Amino acid sequence: MTAKPIIETVMLIDDERADQIMYRRILERSGVVRNHISFQYASEALEYLKRQDRAEIDLIFLDINMPGMSGFEFLEAATAEFGPGFAKAVVVMLTTSLNPRDRERAAQFDAVRDFVNKPLTVEYIETLAELVAGSQ
Repeated sequence: MTAKPIIETVMLIDDERADQIMYRRILERSGVVRNHISFQYASEALEYLKRQDRAEIDLIFLDINMPGMSGFEFLEAATAEFGPGFAKAVVVMLTTSLNPRDRERAAQFDAVRDFVNKPLTVEYIETLAELVAGSQ
């Protein structure tokens, strides 16, 4: 039997505390995520990415609609700061948006690998572990 791929570090960027709590439980229940860090504000996540002593991020779950800096503004700022491959592996836009323009806009960023509607599931996390493992 082959061992499941492991996602070392996941970054959650979502302004909804209840969603973050639920996502952390799902990440832990999946058994494929070792560490996770959470930010309510995209600007704080961006500042974290600028730190020299930060953990390497394998996967970013990014909400679109947030106060201050939206998910798209985060992507633009991170791409400008670090280049199009700013995420080591995978960025997943996580949203309740049904607007097809949001999906089209997300596809314009090299780092974005998927665009999914909330909520997350354990099965989806396991699928992403395969994607992360394949991109390293």
